[in-house]
Amino acid sequence: MQPILTAKEMSRADKAAIEQLHTDESRLMELAGREASRIIRKCFAAEETGLDGFAFLIVCGKGNNGGDGFVLARHLINLGAVVDLILVYPPETFSALNRKGLAILEAYSANTESIRIFKSHEEALPFVAERHYNGIVDAILGTGLNLKTEGDALKTPVKHAAELVNSIHERSQAVTVSLDLPSGLDATTGYASSPVVHADVTISMAYLKTGFFFNSGPGVCGDVHIAEISIPEFLVRQSKCHLIDKEFASDNFLLRDPGEAKHNNGKLLVIAGSQHNESSMLGACLLATKATVNSGAGYVCVSLPVELAGPLHTYVPPATVIGRDFGSLREKASWADAIVMGCGLGREKETISLVQKLLTDPVVVSKKLILDADALFALSQNGFSLDKQNFQDILLTPHAGEFSRLTGLTVDEIMANPLDTARGFSAKNKVNLLLKGNPTCIIQPSGDVLINNTGTEALSTAGTGDVLSGMIGAFAAKGIDTFHAGGAAAWFHGRAGDLASDVSSLVSSEDVLGAIPAAIGEAFDIEELPE
Repeated sequence: MQPILTAKEMSRADKAAIEQLHTDESRLMELAGREASRIIRKCFAAEETGLDGFAFLIVCGKGNNGGDGFVLARHLINLGAVVDLILVYPPETFSALNRKGLAILEAYSANTESIRIFKSHEEALPFVAERHYNGIVDAILGTGLNLKTEGDALKTPVKHAAELVNSIHERSQAVTVSLDLPSGLDATTGYASSPVVHADVTISMAYLKTGFFFNSGPGVCGDVHIAEISIPEFLVRQSKCHLIDKEFASDNFLLRDPGEAKHNNGKLLVIAGSQHNESSMLGACLLATKATVNSGAGYVCVSLPVELAGPLHTYVPPATVIGRDFGSLREKASWADAIVMGCGLGREKETISLVQKLLTDPVVVSKKLILDADALFALSQNGFSLDKQNFQDILLTPHAGEFSRLTGLTVDEIMANPLDTARGFSAKNKVNLLLKGNPTCIIQPSGDVLINNTGTEALSTAGTGDVLSGMIGAFAAKGIDTFHAGGAAAWFHGRAGDLASDVSSLVSSEDVLGAIPAAIGEAFDIEELPE
């Protein structure tokens, strides 16, 4: 899995490469610029032909990001492109390294007409207005920007530089490429300044940054590519945040042993569904249960009002049914490898009391537990204390609204800094947490985080959360701890949403259910999974 770094972690990695590996700044800058030119060449479909006939505008700040832009300019010229370079700050404010980089380009300009260097925004304006650019390169700000809130104002002259990049992009067909991250984006939080560069392509140096995934990050980064600049992963072992990939997902999906019986392939208890005079929430139970079967659980038992057993048997024939009394639940909990609780369970007083009683029972708390929906509501009632329970392995799966109820924070407060908020809650309450959203974050009390960004708006429909809970339960019942089961299931769930239909806005939760086998088969490069 790819590490995802905060700004501080990236800074430490840069420093470690210089101090421990004797890689000086000029070498890192050269690698960054050259790798960026390779990625740009690929993005512009010019890998074979070079960049003859292409024109680029590169806007450079005075820090290392601007220095990367100087190196990139040279490589683009070498590939046949013409380059206009704008300096956001006067050259006398540059570091010695950047002054050297600029001097190389000035020497280029003395020998070729392929580059024009403008020493200020004002000097450049009359000339850049006349030229058609294929690409605009934002090399203004790097990872050092630290924003306190969304929408903090950029200072002049950086503000004017960002506005220029955006204005040329808006009035032309030029592709905006940001080096490391869009200028004006906080690399850690994803807060965006006013203005912020809106990139079509972001070339991230060495590693992904957490800000790409939160707040404004997903909306301004465009397609993200990683530039390999020789900062090896052993220098970022301190990173606790990783992006889930296909390899992780497949590693945490246990295929059935051909010689094993159903009882050895994951025994799962699902406590879900309800029916009252005024309402029924059987659908959530049906979706979760069907998802457990489609995800390979060996034996599934469902607790729901017994009058609903007929529809369940029709929709999910392999599942067995028990009632909702505490004694039966406790007995079946002893049998189960994992328990999913909450989908469509209801919020009546007796239901809340039953959930809380179950979650203090020694047999239940010793099992792998996946709590969703109405089970999460029960946790927020009557002063129930999560941190006082001796859970062996538990995963809560709230969306932002449910997490708001658990924490007492507003949804806006949570979404402003979801990673730190979720980490704090997980550590305080000694529970694993899966915070649904785009992206979905899975957190351990230790602070380890898995980020999943598979899936599209296809998952923004009723019932897909119930499907995810059932998938997690199946993975956990088969032998994976709930943290890893949550991460793997989230990835497969997202891929199922991707594969469910060519028109994501028409996808239903049942479509996602039907696409689970295809998503799992894709991860193993097989058309059908062995039984």
